[in-house]
Amino acid sequence: MSIVFHIDVNSAFLSWTAAEELKNGSDRDLRTIPAIIGGDQESRHGIVLAKSLPAKKYGIRTGEPVASAIRKCPDLVIEPPDHQLYRGYSRRLMEFLHTYTPDIEQVSVDECYLDFTGISHRFPSYLEGAREIKDRIRESFGFTVNIGISSNKLLAKMASDFEKPDRIHTLFPEEIQKKMWPLPVSDLYMAGRSSVETMRKLEIRTIGDLAKTDPAILELHLKSHGRMLWRFANGMGNEEVVSEKQEAKGIGNSTTLPRDALTEEEARASLQKLSGSVGRRLRKAGQKAGMLSVEIKYDTFETVSHQRQLLKNTDADADIYRTSVELFRELWDGRPIRLLGIRSARLSRADEPEQMSIFDPEFQDGEYRRKQRKLDQAMDEIRKKYGADAVQRGWIPSYHRKKKTKEELE
Repeated sequence: MSIVFHIDVNSAFLSWTAAEELKNGSDRDLRTIPAIIGGDQESRHGIVLAKSLPAKKYGIRTGEPVASAIRKCPDLVIEPPDHQLYRGYSRRLMEFLHTYTPDIEQVSVDECYLDFTGISHRFPSYLEGAREIKDRIRESFGFTVNIGISSNKLLAKMASDFEKPDRIHTLFPEEIQKKMWPLPVSDLYMAGRSSVETMRKLEIRTIGDLAKTDPAILELHLKSHGRMLWRFANGMGNEEVVSEKQEAKGIGNSTTLPRDALTEEEARASLQKLSGSVGRRLRKAGQKAGMLSVEIKYDTFETVSHQRQLLKNTDADADIYRTSVELFRELWDGRPIRLLGIRSARLSRADEPEQMSIFDPEFQDGEYRRKQRKLDQAMDEIRKKYGADAVQRGWIPSYHRKKKTKEELE
């Protein structure tokens, strides 16, 4: 059985600011007083990015306007964000964890998955291994982490969100009913506000209620996102930790949006440009992708991602766009989007022979795909000569095309 750790820094931005202040001789610890990390009221960052436990007792929430937080606690201490500082602490944390194993998947600046399976022989138990890592982080860097332990990434992440700070929790499949099902459905990973509201109308109030609901009913109301939430409620998640070494073999691109995207239409426009960029870079490198992932960074700076193994390796813009939109729809919870990214992985040479099947799109819609490939190549030549923005696609991918009626086919 695989053993996966999810390591999450407790209130990272505030903890790292506090640790740096104490290191420089400060006589206060932001973590012990009502304090937040928040942006300038004149900027788009005028929200609470991190809060202390004393601030939480005033009802202050991550993502709410700083002005609202001040109304709840007039004596609130506010420190501006320092992303250069955070990157430094994050880098040092990851370098430290790599002294244990290279099998680490960093998913945001303050959290990662660590595959403990390969180093389990070095410790009396996985709990002892987690305890050593947690305590050494606190002693070496001056901040604390939670570590969730399970056999897959989803359950490890859920476990790390249990009681904080500086704790270790397990959530193995046999513990789901006792530890996870009684929790409110809003505590489930990827259950956003709009999804939670829809489920409440269906009288789904706990994760256990969701797990016992017919997934077909959830799909009816929440589309593919509903089935994904049902899978998560039943503890079904990806076991594989994708290490940085593996990720480095991929090709991707991301963009910070000029203003937050509020609709799927706005997001699709950005995904279309990113798909063209990733496809172009794959073709230039003579590579095809076997896996694609989509990343979303919300206006609260929370980052989430979702990946999918492809049935057939591809370097086609249309394939990348189609898959990225499907992943986006499964991932997005309706909140304002600050950044979007697409990344390819599990690359193979474009000229590498492939086993074909009657189920491959090449057989089902071969002429259309051949035309798309020629179009991709022609656009690559134009952009190479006149610049990346010289020409933009106006196509609608095949899965958006209107199906012909029986009369039209006749």
